[in-house]
Amino acid sequence: MQLFYTPEIQPGDRTFKLNEEESKHAVRVLRMVEGQRLHLVDGRGGLYTAEIVDAHPKRAVLTILDMHPDYGKRSYYLHMAVAPTKHIDRMEWFLEKATEVGVDEITPLICAHSERKEVKTDRLKKVMVAAMKQSLKAALPTLNEPKTFDAFMAMPFPGKRFIAHCADGDKKYMGELLRPQEAALVLIGPEGDFDAAEITSATAAGFLPITLGNARLRTETAALAACLESALVNR
Repeated sequence: MQLFYTPEIQPGDRTFKLNEEESKHAVRVLRMVEGQRLHLVDGRGGLYTAEIVDAHPKRAVLTILDMHPDYGKRSYYLHMAVAPTKHIDRMEWFLEKATEVGVDEITPLICAHSERKEVKTDRLKKVMVAAMKQSLKAALPTLNEPKTFDAFMAMPFPGKRFIAHCADGDKKYMGELLRPQEAALVLIGPEGDFDAAEITSATAAGFLPITLGNARLRTETAALAACLESALVNR
């Protein structure tokens, strides 16, 4: 199934015109012609079946045949707040894999030990769109603008809250603390981990300390491990 990302489409649309990028991909790259069917995703969970009625390479026109809301919707909500990695390609890798595995919201978290203080979300969103299409999903995770640790602590979250860190202390696996279908927010620190004040602040705000195993993991690996553990809880 070949997916095309069309965030402008709305339920109830009978016809739709692909933008220039997607038209070029369909007509020039895939050599699709009038009468062929393709699938559109709106990034909000909607999957549309459409037929090409005008195979124009810059503005292909489609007839919408069918629409499935909440296609492949998961039974749980996962928000990952992750410190951006020093080398942005590692953050891109995490976003790609997390989108494939399943995540709803991601916030780049600027911490005391963060070596990267700025993040250009436009490029990162393109990585996530490609991963959504490749993994045949219809929902695009929300990528928030970066937040400082203190600003993020002031934001509400109506589910279980966890912080994964390497400091000594009593920690459990997330799977021991999280119930199926329960919303979860997980904090993952930068290279060098959270500092002591951040761990204390998070714990005071109700974040439960968790372990991701005995190995010391890179930021992006730890974040993906948390996504996978959440998926296992809800399998």
